[in-house]
Amino acid sequence: MMQKIQKFGGAMFTPVLLFAFAGIVVGVGTLFTTEAIMGDLARPESMFYQCWNVILQGGWTVFNQLPLLFAVALPIGMAKKQNARCCMEALVLYLTFHYFLSTMLSQWGGAFGVDFSAEVGGTSGLAMIANIKTLDMGMLGALAVSGLVIWLHNRFYETELPDWLGSFNGSTFVFMVGFFVMIPAALLSALIWPKIQLGMLAFQGFVTHAGAAGVWVFIFLERMLIPFGLHHILYSPFYYDNAVVPGGLYSYWATKLPELAASTAPLKSLVPEAGFTATGFSKIFGCPGIALAFYSTARPEKKKQVMALLIPITLTAILCGVTEPIEFTFLFVAPPLFVVHALLAATLSTVMYLAGIVGIHSGGAIEMASLNWIPLGANHGWQYLVMLGIGLVFTVIWFLVFKFLIQKFDFKTPGREIDTGDVKFYSKKEYRERQAEGKTDDQPAQQAAGGDSLAARILEGLGGADNIEELTNCATRLRVNVKDATKVQPDGYFKSIGTHGAMVKGKSVQVIVGLSVAKVRANVEDLMLVKT
Repeated sequence: MMQKIQKFGGAMFTPVLLFAFAGIVVGVGTLFTTEAIMGDLARPESMFYQCWNVILQGGWTVFNQLPLLFAVALPIGMAKKQNARCCMEALVLYLTFHYFLSTMLSQWGGAFGVDFSAEVGGTSGLAMIANIKTLDMGMLGALAVSGLVIWLHNRFYETELPDWLGSFNGSTFVFMVGFFVMIPAALLSALIWPKIQLGMLAFQGFVTHAGAAGVWVFIFLERMLIPFGLHHILYSPFYYDNAVVPGGLYSYWATKLPELAASTAPLKSLVPEAGFTATGFSKIFGCPGIALAFYSTARPEKKKQVMALLIPITLTAILCGVTEPIEFTFLFVAPPLFVVHALLAATLSTVMYLAGIVGIHSGGAIEMASLNWIPLGANHGWQYLVMLGIGLVFTVIWFLVFKFLIQKFDFKTPGREIDTGDVKFYSKKEYRERQAEGKTDDQPAQQAAGGDSLAARILEGLGGADNIEELTNCATRLRVNVKDATKVQPDGYFKSIGTHGAMVKGKSVQVIVGLSVAKVRANVEDLMLVKT
């Protein structure tokens, strides 16, 4: 069950990868179309405004179609076979579901407690999805329907029909079965979801009134769930669904950007709910403190190697907001440090909230600049100076606390381990010598795709192609289910071949690769095909 939950969390991250660019377009487009910032140049009748407005509206695509996007993206990580076809099936059956639901509500809305004649949005509980007026089930509804389609796809896609029904094989058969499954699914949704909406409104009120304590608990849990790959499940309803504000904090904030840019009032007084997106402060200010602590406590002869390791993964955390590479360098060798890291992250975010610093701060510097600093800098620049001051103070705190704990408890962080493999990459000669020592069962496959490739070494570390039952990935990690966990190499091996380590729990293995994980997964799959 945990493996399935982890896969689900990783699959949800797939569409999130689009948000960085979309956020930049919306941020820059909002900047150039806000008259309070650009003056007469941004008057609606000017050509400058109209050209930028075209770009801005294109940037809204991702945010305006979030449920549809998540419904189509989930099969990429969850379907066991023919992912692309499953994406198509998810799209058509998701739309079919909403056509069923829309028709039911238009005919019998009163019986379900839904006023279908009301305008979409607000407290009506209705929304427009692909030009279908339907119940606003947000991302959770999209994922539920998509998950049901994935189950149908995995179960029925390879069903063999008689020859005279051959044209109904594959995706057509899945659609046929799914068509009739969506009817009771739509009926149950009409019965249950309006009551859930009432509960969500109550929960929204509770979280909103929790204030700083709510922010602290939320950020702490988000960090602590990272080792299990479940943090996406925690924050997604807040960021992209209706848990706190209609449409999710990302869409809500982006919609209010022109109003926020024109106002001189404190941002916290305008959108107090935006304190929950403060997960990025630890990425920008905490990770550099951690890196400095690792470097300062490394053995003198290893400092250059440690620096070469830390610079790229720290910049990845600061600029892109992807922290797994640096966090997984110490998560397994010093778990108490990760708990301290989560505590500091929650404390930093709470201090920022108390200081009035709110906004879209869940990603790295690129995302923060596009959705905060650039469009809002004119009237709120002083708040970002306060943010910088608080953040740098916490960078020092991270550095001092981590350095003290590393030295006090002699944690074997990068550069302090006795075995030099943790900060070393195998050379071609060393890797071939390891193959010659007896691990030759995968040799034909490795030679076919380049015997010294990273994919080949990862495959060897996982026990070979025959040991892999299922292979997927999220934004930075390969997620693998193996047949025999005893054949999987230890964390040190995976670090030594060029990844950021691996986590093994039962038969579930996560290899931390980085942002190139999609390419590495494809190479591993190619090797497995050659092997079979």
